[in-house]
Amino acid sequence: MRIGVPKEIKTNENRIALVPAGAEALVAAGHEVVIERGGGEGSGFTDQDYLDVGAKIQPDVDALWAGADMIIKVKEPIAPEWKRMRKGQVVFTYFHFAADEPLTRAHMEAGATCIAYETVELSSGELPLLTPMSEVAGRMAVQEGAKYLEKLYGGRGVLLGGVPGVPPAKVVILGGGVVGINAAKMAAGLGAKVVILDISLDRLRYLSDVMPANVQLIYSNRQNILEQIATADLVVGGVLIPGAKAPKLVRREDLKRMRPGSVIVDVAIDQGGCVETIKATTHENPTYVVDGVIHYGVANMPGGVPRTSTLALTNATLPYAIQLANKGWKKALADSPALLKGLNMIDGKVTYPGVAEAFGLECHSAASFLG
Repeated sequence: MRIGVPKEIKTNENRIALVPAGAEALVAAGHEVVIERGGGEGSGFTDQDYLDVGAKIQPDVDALWAGADMIIKVKEPIAPEWKRMRKGQVVFTYFHFAADEPLTRAHMEAGATCIAYETVELSSGELPLLTPMSEVAGRMAVQEGAKYLEKLYGGRGVLLGGVPGVPPAKVVILGGGVVGINAAKMAAGLGAKVVILDISLDRLRYLSDVMPANVQLIYSNRQNILEQIATADLVVGGVLIPGAKAPKLVRREDLKRMRPGSVIVDVAIDQGGCVETIKATTHENPTYVVDGVIHYGVANMPGGVPRTSTLALTNATLPYAIQLANKGWKKALADSPALLKGLNMIDGKVTYPGVAEAFGLECHSAASFLG
């Protein structure tokens, strides 16, 4: 199989979908790996690093897409890339279709076989290809939130951990999943007062066993959310419904309850966000203010730490990429129920329920395409 790895072109996206060690493994398995020139530089990998392990370097991105049986990326193909996709080509990346109708319809029109990192799901319910980036984003949410709480950036001028004689900041985390637990670890480690809200009592019981004493666990409902955000310095949105749009837990009118200069970091932005007033921003222009509350909505947060993120992501994705390459996508999906759940679209037909529901589209059985 010929595998193409284009350079990411989303604003300030410096990750790459395949590191030299991964390219070496695929080449050793008999595949041709083609990397776009300069694709790894943002993560600290040179073209020579790829050449040394048997990969090829392609300066022409159109030629790379045209010649590839499978494209491996980090982020969803954006508008300039849509025309490069074709029917029968496998695209393996993060898509987050349910949050973006134009993206969804463009891929339907292209007819490519779209396998989404974020919906590959183990029998335990774990999302193995989403987990590493959720870990990074959860930790970064507190790092970025702490920065924007500084007065220089328009924040309340509050130090997250406080000092002796001065109370720490209060961090409210919506969702106790991978993002939430990693955000809580960071915030609690810095000495903040942390509150996690979640609708799963089993999850709250688990968190009570692993979280330190400065983390409070509260069942998530409308009244409890309103009560907690009213005294929050930093709110982290970490809600996830796999493959579907995130629910709006904080409404526009709720912002009036919050303190001026407080900060919202909505990690759920890739799935539309769990705050009604959130919109996607970039690392270049990461924040804006609504009703005195700073909103941070960077849709590719892990791209800000590309070396760490690339290594963490490719550790998880490479085994699945090897399965797809060695077996072909049909047999790989037939052999792996987890990977089969990653199939979101094929030949212009949607196969993932959350995407179909988001836009009122017909949902086709993924298994029916395996032959």
